[in-house]
Amino acid sequence: MSADPAVVVGRVTESGGDGAASVLAAAETRMLALTAQFGPTLGRHGAETIRAGGKRLRPLLVCLASGVPVRESDALVRAACAVELIHSATLVHDDVLDGADLRRGRPTVVSSGGRLAATATGDLLFSRAFADLAAGGSVAAVRSLADAARALAAGELLQRADAWDLTVTVERYLERCRLKTAKLFRAACELGGLAVDARADRIAALGLFGESIGLAFQLFDDVLDVTGPPERTGKPRGADLLDGTVTLPLILARERAGGLGELDLRGVSTAEAAARVCDEIIATGVLDAVRTDALGLVRTAKAQLPVLPRAQRDALELVADQVVERYR
Repeated sequence: MSADPAVVVGRVTESGGDGAASVLAAAETRMLALTAQFGPTLGRHGAETIRAGGKRLRPLLVCLASGVPVRESDALVRAACAVELIHSATLVHDDVLDGADLRRGRPTVVSSGGRLAATATGDLLFSRAFADLAAGGSVAAVRSLADAARALAAGELLQRADAWDLTVTVERYLERCRLKTAKLFRAACELGGLAVDARADRIAALGLFGESIGLAFQLFDDVLDVTGPPERTGKPRGADLLDGTVTLPLILARERAGGLGELDLRGVSTAEAAARVCDEIIATGVLDAVRTDALGLVRTAKAQLPVLPRAQRDALELVADQVVERYR
């Protein structure tokens, strides 16, 4: 089975949830309309960022958390649009901080337009997300997304503080993942529930599901950074090593391998050196341990789902399973 969210949409459509495809298409159109109108530079970079595509898992979660069959509404489209704009903004800003040349197999904004243009593009995407969501009139929705945005900033600061530091603990790594990745997944599920005025207890449970899925997603993403290949991930193998980001595979591998225990991360400065370290990490066998941890998070996520109609539960569990499929 493919890890493409289109598979999930297709399966949901078979169950009468074709509204998901409609909402995602409407959100895509809305994102372009919100970004393309801001002049020849910002508008172009913003639109190109959106057109570069992506997994769109977060807006898909917005849709499915609202119910199956998915019923298109202005609130739901705004929420799906906002959560993906925030995600896109963080990627543009991450590329500025990392000096990355490629994202999703395409030149990054920072590589094609420079640091100032990329910073401004990320700011534009952030501002458009909140302006459009706020225009929908839901204070609770804005609060949920703002909490995720605050967590993203805190997680980024934590990652920068930990750069090149090989003494980072598993616990600190997981907290960084919760802030940088899982909280936005949580917000996506909360926004879906809020869009249909679901009960507070259901929204809270959906949020917990999203957070666990987000953590699993990040663990698998860190595995893929080690295994590659670039044509699959859209970035060089070992990109985390090259920008000094210490992830769980490296933490666990250093506990097992004497050679990696002596690693000077700042000395890993070329793609070839990063690939060699990736091979050493793989040789320790730790990727299976990381995968086991991620699978445990997926099981936890499923257990956290509230009582839901069968079609909606099946759709959300399918998303959870797709996170696992990314590794294969």
